[in-house]
Amino acid sequence: MQVKIKNKVLNLKKCESVFSKLRGLMFRFKLKEDGLIFIFDKEKEVDLHMFFVFFPIDVICLDENKKIVKIIKNVKPFTFLIKCPKSKYIIELKQGLIEDK
Repeated sequence: MQVKIKNKVLNLKKCESVFSKLRGLMFRFKLKEDGLIFIFDKEKEVDLHMFFVFFPIDVICLDENKKIVKIIKNVKPFTFLIKCPKSKYIIELKQGLIEDK
């Protein structure tokens, strides 16, 4: 799936099933895509963790209108808890792919 964010086109793997959302980036050492996009049925507060994720990532939280509500940069491996405000889409990217301008 291709998504355009901040004038960059990103190739993202969709995570819609319960299993794909639970696994996320766990036990992966690299990605073929630029990252993952988690798609929820409706907006909700989301707590993420980095257990068994072995590389830093950037996280983008989007509302139901696909407006960015939060960007979290350089999340370190094995971080305990990352809070995202009400979001319908969560994008986890290879660290450094998206930069604030």
